[in-house]
Amino acid sequence: MTWTEHAFVQFMKRFDEHPFEMVVEGETVRIGEGEPTFRILFHKTPPLGELLKSTSIALGEAYMDGDLEIEGDLYTALNQFLGQMGKFSTDTNALKKLIFSSTSKENQKKEVSSHYDIGNDFYQLWLDETMSYSCGYFEHEDDTLAQAQRGKVDRILKKLHLQEGMTLCDIGCGWGFLLLEAAKQYGIHGVGITLSEEQKKKFEERIAENGLEEKLEVRLMDYRDLPTAGMQFDRVVSVGMVEHVGRENYRTFMESVRQVLKPGGLFLLHFISALKEHPGDAWVKKYIFPGGVVPSLRELIQIAGDESFYTIDVESLRRHYNRTLLCWNHNFQEHRAEVVAMFGERFARMWELYLCSCAATFMNGIIDVHQVLFTNGVNNELPMTRWY
Repeated sequence: MTWTEHAFVQFMKRFDEHPFEMVVEGETVRIGEGEPTFRILFHKTPPLGELLKSTSIALGEAYMDGDLEIEGDLYTALNQFLGQMGKFSTDTNALKKLIFSSTSKENQKKEVSSHYDIGNDFYQLWLDETMSYSCGYFEHEDDTLAQAQRGKVDRILKKLHLQEGMTLCDIGCGWGFLLLEAAKQYGIHGVGITLSEEQKKKFEERIAENGLEEKLEVRLMDYRDLPTAGMQFDRVVSVGMVEHVGRENYRTFMESVRQVLKPGGLFLLHFISALKEHPGDAWVKKYIFPGGVVPSLRELIQIAGDESFYTIDVESLRRHYNRTLLCWNHNFQEHRAEVVAMFGERFARMWELYLCSCAATFMNGIIDVHQVLFTNGVNNELPMTRWY
């Protein structure tokens, strides 16, 4: 074993909470005490300098390039390994431009488009028929992914206490399933906003297919433009969008919602969360969600209070997101050959690493997902029980 490979092994020995084996240049090395729970084959070891600069990027790229292979199930190995992400090295000074990217409207539209405008055909391969790209709600053990996504939307709509004729804004509306259901079930008038042209195109098709042109519209719009758009809403919802806002813009986001939400109106915010404030994972920012930042629950609730939003309900769906991601990965694997034909093997490896690593971080509590229900000022008209 060369000096470089020896230095690599010494670095990897820090991840010893769960025993595993590494094969480096044909030599087997055991890390941790006890029977190994997984095995990693390194055909080429990442340079120590790259591991110290960003452990996440170095190991992630090694997997993407096929220099690192996992024997057995990828998720099982990541579920054991990623619980130790606190031991990863990240040189934030060297990666400053990547980790702290611009939050300008122009740059954030570019960042959002880089992920969501990959193509509707791609997402249709592994999402369910609702085209929901956020955490499902598995009320029953045998729920399918589609049932869980419908359950999530039904749960949100009930929390919003919708009445016929109300107005509802969905900030970051995706492919529009939530607003479609709100219009069909409750007879609301809705506006969805997104920065993704592909999502807007698909949502408009679905509005027409359902004959809801008089009830719904979708706009290509930044949330910061809502206050000057001349609209007021009884309800506002945002699912999986605030993660793209950036920490310095959380207050602007909440202010924008408050300005378009009627007094006493309800605002449901569904978002990936963390216990503490963190700038984000370098590999995820480089390859999956450029500019993405996971807020802590406490910082958003504090800002909400400053904006006179009253927090009336908080619910964690952490393990529901773990299961959602595993369902997505199952679907992805069933269509993997089609993904490779579309984008190549490296892209497919990148995407399966993303799905499985996210599932593992939810299971390990590194990240969470919360639904928080606010009222804009005091609302004494709502039923007093939680499950109204």
